[in-house]
Amino acid sequence: MDKHQKFSIIGPGVMGEALVSRLLSNQLIEPGNIIAAGPRQDRLDELVDRYQIKTTLNNAEAVQEADVVILCVKPQKLSQVFEDLQNQLPQNALVISILAGVPINALIAGLKHPYVVRAMPNTPAQVGEGMTVWTQSQQTSEAQHALADKILSALGQAIFVEEEAYIDMATAVSGTGPAYVFLFLESMIDAGVHLGLPRRIAEEMVVQTIKGSIIYYAQNSSHPARLRNQVTSPGGTSATALYYLEKMGFRTAISRAIWAAFTRSQELGKGQMHQDPEKI
Repeated sequence: MDKHQKFSIIGPGVMGEALVSRLLSNQLIEPGNIIAAGPRQDRLDELVDRYQIKTTLNNAEAVQEADVVILCVKPQKLSQVFEDLQNQLPQNALVISILAGVPINALIAGLKHPYVVRAMPNTPAQVGEGMTVWTQSQQTSEAQHALADKILSALGQAIFVEEEAYIDMATAVSGTGPAYVFLFLESMIDAGVHLGLPRRIAEEMVVQTIKGSIIYYAQNSSHPARLRNQVTSPGGTSATALYYLEKMGFRTAISRAIWAAFTRSQELGKGQMHQDPEKI
């Protein structure tokens, strides 16, 4: 990867900033070769102060000399981005989209540009511990594939998949996954406080418990059920707690939540912006 390649970030929100931060911290590019485009001057000023990158309010201006264009806008804003960028992209520029639900063929048609990567990162990318699943258009070259892998690996772990259908599945599992973990984290902390623990102590206990459990699992070749059984003594506290989780439909709730996220990802790709929650 050439440090002198020029990057354009369209949509300098949380994930746009995460990409800027990780590209710079991994020394993959110089600040002066990144330009971020967005509608708010105050937000752009923040990024200039923080990273010394270039910025603009004009999407078309941002991509004029770009080797890589990364789309980080909300799916609802994509039609405006298409309008701004059609016939503006350099001929051999690589486009990387992290928009949930928007398929490659829609990106190619909307941008009138063949070299497209579709990726789904998640929020731990901000600290270099993200999980990104990605795929690419048929026209994308081997060099562009290698470039995309280098960029996305700066966010944490990156998995390339041949089947684009896996991206919507990844959106529901790993893309949305941190929200499930944070809700579980919050619930355990609140339960500890309800028992009488000071919140600070409850937070420390729960965070380390979850962190340690994940590290233990990652270093162990056993199935999660086997590890769970190891800490579940007959008639003990774990067995009692797990009984209530099963009785309250814990597994089913998680499964249905992930399925709902998967369905929503597909709806976003079809331009369906609203949904009756009672139909989930």
